[in-house]
Amino acid sequence: MRIVSWNVNGIRSVHNKGLFLPMIETLKPDILCLQETKAEQGQAVIDLPDYEEYWHSAQKKGYSGTAIFTKIKPLKVLVGFDPAVAKKYNLVDSYGDLTHEGRVITLEFKDFFVVNCYTPNSKGDLSRLPMRHKQWDPAFLEHCKSLAESKEVFFCGDLNVAHTPDDVANAKANEGEHGFTVEEREGVDHMIEAGFVDTFRIFEKDKGHYTWWTPWRNARERNVGWRIDYIFVSKKIAKKVSHATIHPRVLGSDHCPVSVDIA
Repeated sequence: MRIVSWNVNGIRSVHNKGLFLPMIETLKPDILCLQETKAEQGQAVIDLPDYEEYWHSAQKKGYSGTAIFTKIKPLKVLVGFDPAVAKKYNLVDSYGDLTHEGRVITLEFKDFFVVNCYTPNSKGDLSRLPMRHKQWDPAFLEHCKSLAESKEVFFCGDLNVAHTPDDVANAKANEGEHGFTVEEREGVDHMIEAGFVDTFRIFEKDKGHYTWWTPWRNARERNVGWRIDYIFVSKKIAKKVSHATIHPRVLGSDHCPVSVDIA
């Protein structure tokens, strides 16, 4: 089984460039998790008869959003967080209500859950960092831990953080900037402490592997980027992961897809 995750930065844009279907043909995902879809189901007319589609779109048009395309029929679909979790962490700030931004969708299968997440950006002035650190990250972790009590969990998506200095090309220059603050990185530490495994780091320990590049100064061509897109798994199922790959040659977005293969 192959799971692919990709922040498409607008599914209609990628599809209109003629690059979405070639990605499907090249990577052949069994389960495809998309972030920043910026659309509602049906707005991008994509013919994928082998897949069922499940969407969580933002209330604000053309903003945020997640979707999962799957060849395996799920038992259950959960859009957003459990209401009790959302209430506990009060996911509202001056920018709005995060529960209305289409940021999480979860599918339950026979033996596992797949959680697709588009983590809110802390903003260049760090104005959304308190929400991210004190509310969103703990809520998301509680969501995944709760699921893991009954089945194995895969969670993936654009987590909007480079976890270690090896995950960003210019670590010293970006220290304390949004996406590389102590608080954001601490959120990933807590995920690992809870028993979730960063699949890419099972196989690759070196730096120089990135999933997002600024569109300026030929950053992608020079590979001056950030690794902010991840697939994590429960510790028990980590030993069944046979490959974890970043696909920088797949174009269409400022992010590239990441994937895992499970034996």
